[in-house]
Formats: sequence, structure tokens, C-alpha cells
Amino acid sequence: MANLKVTLVKSTIGAIPKHKRTVEALGLKKMHQTVVLPDNAATKGMVQQVRHLVKVEEA
Repeated sequence: MANLKVTLVKSTIGAIPKHKRTVEALGLKKMHQTVVLPDNAATKGMVQQVRHLVKVEEA
């Protein structure tokens, strides 16, 4: 199964609270932090919601 590397590239300061919670649920706490997550529908939906704050790569 493929994985996704998700990196927080923009600060959540000023973001709406729902997006802040989504970024934290992805496991991202600091700027430029990268996490490897499974490539499934739930992860893709969360990434799609905060696509303006994160960078996504295939892992």
C-alpha cells in the first residue's frame, strides 16, 4: 500500500479553527514537520481540506 508524505508549509495562525484541528489530526504540530500517512480515503479527504497549508508527496 502506498504512503503519503505530508509537510506543513504554511502556518495555521489565522486559519479557521476547523482547519487547525485537521492539521493537528494529521499529526502536524510545527512548520516544516513531515509525517508519513497511509494513502486512504480518510487521509486524502483531510489533506484536500487543508491543501493550501500542506505539501503532499508520494512516499
